Amino acid sequence: MPDPGFAAAPAARSDLAPRDWLQIGQTLLKSGGLRALKLRSLADALGASTGSFYHHFKDFDGYQAALADYFAGAQIDPLLARIAASSLPPIERIRAFADHVRKHDLAQLALAMRAWAKSDRRAADAVRDHDDKIMAFLAAQLQAHGFTPTEAGIRAFALLAAGLGEVHPPEGMDRAALRDGLFALLCDR
Repeated sequence: MPDPGFAAAPAARSDLAPRDWLQIGQTLLKSGGLRALKLRSLADALGASTGSFYHHFKDFDGYQAALADYFAGAQIDPLLARIAASSLPPIERIRAFADHVRKHDLAQLALAMRAWAKSDRRAADAVRDHDDKIMAFLAAQLQAHGFTPTEAGIRAFALLAAGLGEVHPPEGMDRAALRDGLFALLCDR
């Protein structure tokens, strides 16, 4: 008879792909920071064995490198390309990007990546690449809207900085009204 105090290891899941491990890693990073990013936590969150991790990654260091690369490339590149290719007017493309960031809590992920970047060159490089891509996207949309390259660059920086801000709005201020006001301030001509 099995010991009731003994929990059997989860069965190996063959349906997991590297992307599943990367996405759950981002979820843990957002919620608990780098301290939460442990192999056992990843496996538990996926209902997988720790051994199944090694079907996709040589070691945890390689996983962390892949996680940084995913943030700076495979996650952001298709999103920006899809929005840039849309038939939306330039300012609505920025709004669509902002809505996606808010819906998927990507600002919190970017903050967690920045915290990790303080101690890991790979994460720092990933954050820099990620920011450069977002700034280029925002500046291109603002230029298409009629701002000079310099004005567009300054406004793109301000939009990105405001999106990453951890400053809490004053008591009673509606967040949607604040967001719309900042958007109008930075994007309207």
